[in-house]
Amino acid sequence: MSSTCEVDPKVLEKLRKFRFSKNSKGSAAFVLKIDRENLLVIEDELYDNITLEELVEELPENSPRYIVLSYELLHNDGRKSYPLVLIYYSPAATKPEIHMLYATAKTYFQQKAELNKVFDIREIETLTDEWLQEKLLH
Repeated sequence: MSSTCEVDPKVLEKLRKFRFSKNSKGSAAFVLKIDRENLLVIEDELYDNITLEELVEELPENSPRYIVLSYELLHNDGRKSYPLVLIYYSPAATKPEIHMLYATAKTYFQQKAELNKVFDIREIETLTDEWLQEKLLH
């Protein structure tokens, strides 16, 4: 499958390490953006032991991001798991051509990163623990 953008090989290597690093506590987020000059998916930020509330504060209000999230999920029986999810964040204020660039590269990135759970959000306020737990547990 081809794409409008390539994925930086360094990003894929970091993602591999991110996927297999076991957090002692909390969630971790690997935030990516598209370098529009080179049409390359690159690292924006890497957060360890971050809450969704803190993550929401860090995200830009008018520019899309791909967020690979290792989410600390508490199950009803007391177990903890750390599902890896891709959240495609594309705020309503995004320019149409930028939105299209991210939207067309999303599936390609998802395949390259080998991520199966993918959620799209337009409003950053949507990204809450309740929302994500609902998506992951049902």
